[in-house]
Amino acid sequence: FVAALVAQHMKTQKVRVAIVGASGYSGEELVRLLLAHPHVELTAVTSRSNAGQTLAQVFPKFASRPLAKTLRFTEPNVELLARHADVVFLALPHGVAAEFAVPLLNLGSRVIDLSADFRLRSADTYKEFYAHDHPAPELLAKAVYGLPEVYREQIKSNLLIASPGCYPTSIVLPTLPLLKAKLIKPHGIIADSMSGVSGAGRKADVDYLFCECNESVRAYGVPKHRHLSEIEEQLGFAAGTKVTVQFTPHLIPVNRGIHTTLYLAPEKHFSTADESAALGKQIADCYQSAYANEPFVRLLEGKALPDTKNVVGTNVIEIAWRLDPRTGRLIVLSAEDNILKGAGGQAVQSMNIACGFPETAGLL
Repeated sequence: FVAALVAQHMKTQKVRVAIVGASGYSGEELVRLLLAHPHVELTAVTSRSNAGQTLAQVFPKFASRPLAKTLRFTEPNVELLARHADVVFLALPHGVAAEFAVPLLNLGSRVIDLSADFRLRSADTYKEFYAHDHPAPELLAKAVYGLPEVYREQIKSNLLIASPGCYPTSIVLPTLPLLKAKLIKPHGIIADSMSGVSGAGRKADVDYLFCECNESVRAYGVPKHRHLSEIEEQLGFAAGTKVTVQFTPHLIPVNRGIHTTLYLAPEKHFSTADESAALGKQIADCYQSAYANEPFVRLLEGKALPDTKNVVGTNVIEIAWRLDPRTGRLIVLSAEDNILKGAGGQAVQSMNIACGFPETAGLL
């Protein structure tokens, strides 16, 4: 009831929004999107390292916007944030975000968390993958996984939205409809992903220096990347059974963008042309049913394949697929911008839904 009242109130006037941790790559994208959003007023940005400086000083690219010359970064203060913002985005590391989410929720704010703190339903799984106890396990069952194409109705009424990770978005969106339709087996799933360097965040680390990344491609997080936890949990919900994924992420020398290749085992055998055609139609119909009307999912046809150059700077994920009769596998490919559809853009998409705005507001 409270969430419905808040949503109704927000439809009638500009929503006040704040960003905690606004100086990172995802935070910077949120600043860019929200400064130009037709239905929101950016009222607070926090960063301990940049406190006292204006947005224009920290991000000169925004200097042409009047608000950027007057809005200053501050130290994060929960009481002030709750007083001056209806919606608070948390662009913070896991473990830290929950420290702000709990009191903000208690003070009546809607929280959209870009960290991993509320993406899982199991505190034990969180501890297994993040190596420490969950700071607020009582909230795990209350949060909604902020994947709009899957949880749109729940997002509308929830005050705690856990925005998915960039790799999980690139894997879950292409795979989930196929599992729900029982077109693929829930085991033997292999995912190879390649990500731009911005996926590591804005930090000083030797591994991400230009000379270390340029002209270099390397795997990392092998064999158990942290994002596996939410990937397997979400796919398990869709399949109705435990799902185990072999996931290998790679760092590639581009600024942004993720390309994922999935190797899946169809439930039905196909070897003849007729069997391939029948299965192909089922897969095409499945994707059309799931995503044909989604504003930020682009289903590719013909010879087209996902390409990061076509999605970087947008909130769009591209998806394509091919059947391989020689190996008996279904190959599914996706591409997205890791700090838009994989982070800030998707978070704004969830805010639009929760606040009753057009879903594409500020994102096209």
